Amino acid sequence: MATARIASLADHVGQTVTLQGWLYNQRGSKALAFLEVRDGSGIVQVVVSEEEVSPEAWQAVQDATQESGIEITGEVVEDARQTGGVEVRASGVTLVSQAEPYPITPKEHGVEFLMDRRHLWLRSKRQWAIARVRNRVIMAIHGYFQEDGFIQMDAPILTGNAVEGTSTLFELDYFEEPAYLTQSGQLHGEAMAMAHGKVYTFGPTFRAEKSKTRRHLTEFWMIEPEMAFHDLAMNMEVAEGLLRHITQEVIDTCAEELEILERDVKALRPSLDGPYPRLSYSEAVDLLTSDETQTMLQAELDARTEEKSALDAERDADQAAYGQAKKGEKRRIDSRRIEIDKRLAQVEEDLRNLPKWMESARSFEWGADFGGSDETVITKHFRTPIIVHRYPAVVKAFYMKRDPEDNRLALGMDVLAPEGYGEIIGGGERATDLQFLRDQIALHGLPESAFDWYLDLRRYGSVPHAGFGLGLERTVSWMCGLHHLREAIPFPRLIGRLHP
Repeated sequence: MATARIASLADHVGQTVTLQGWLYNQRGSKALAFLEVRDGSGIVQVVVSEEEVSPEAWQAVQDATQESGIEITGEVVEDARQTGGVEVRASGVTLVSQAEPYPITPKEHGVEFLMDRRHLWLRSKRQWAIARVRNRVIMAIHGYFQEDGFIQMDAPILTGNAVEGTSTLFELDYFEEPAYLTQSGQLHGEAMAMAHGKVYTFGPTFRAEKSKTRRHLTEFWMIEPEMAFHDLAMNMEVAEGLLRHITQEVIDTCAEELEILERDVKALRPSLDGPYPRLSYSEAVDLLTSDETQTMLQAELDARTEEKSALDAERDADQAAYGQAKKGEKRRIDSRRIEIDKRLAQVEEDLRNLPKWMESARSFEWGADFGGSDETVITKHFRTPIIVHRYPAVVKAFYMKRDPEDNRLALGMDVLAPEGYGEIIGGGERATDLQFLRDQIALHGLPESAFDWYLDLRRYGSVPHAGFGLGLERTVSWMCGLHHLREAIPFPRLIGRLHP
């Protein structure tokens, strides 16, 4: 008798198999039990009839609590109504371990409650689906680069120099010498690209920003390709190709997960087509500050105001009917109330944000860096990611090459995802002039001694080269339609969040 994984049960129709997993939920009557069993690969319904199993097996069903370890033996039968198109008719049930009363129940819980129990929250359908999409995104990234002749190399996590600026570094004592948790693998990636031509690094990076926005984490994962003999235009092509490849992979392989997440696949499909719009920074500023943008945001504000009134009226009507409703109708009202409250929370957040966005867009001045709200507003004009390039040099890192046609500008680029997800890729062409880099290091108040090895790359065989960094969690958030980055990583690290 084969031990089978739930994900492969459709290949075992008509066969008797053994499942090993956990009890996700159960319901039933006096002599019939319907178990939802999960094993990490999926969830399946198991039907247990008291008449068809031993007394010991039936007792195991009665004793099993939510998240108890359980082993099921039974026949796999087709059932189009069930997830995966099958269910299992049990002939044997063994209780492997009886779980204590589980703290996370099917009812609605607050975010802080769930974050404190993140180690258990990971077992829920939603978090299961997010993790599987994350896995597919990772595999798609490796596939894209490996098929295009890149090799993966590893940058150090402990470094002696800053990459993105000294204000967001985590400093530590490294054998009585100052060291830092890396902000990026890029500088070391440049060195490896000079050895191999095309490389990418894939690892954790750290920012000590005291930020609590939904777009920030203290520890996150970055994918950073570096390419010799590439310029800014070629860099954009690689970034766009990567995002199209990731999107196609997720759509093709994660239908079940996206359905669980209630992710509208139609919103992702436009990103399969290219080329993505390319806007210079100046063009993006003009769009942001335009009358067209104000009109668009005002229309959205009016629509949200009307939607809030309708949702409030629906919730009030449900509340009025609740007292006289029968048990089944009360369950439907409770379920509907959860959905209404979720949508109301989003609508109310939009109503708070939209007036601020309108004012920020109206007053934005050329030369400033785009904030998260500015990126959100710009991307509202597009259904696909957009690439904004040639930013003012003062808002970009010291190693960015200047635009030969306008020295005020850096040959940098950001890829902004639609639907308000903002920057998911940042990069550009790297400066190759030794003296320029030495001047920039001094201008930024950085010790040249920490970058002596980096300057060597310009002394010994410097060539045009470019690269970028893709934020894994931001990309997963966009693919899954998540509101907050904290769900896109198994154990998020935030201000005040080092446990579990």
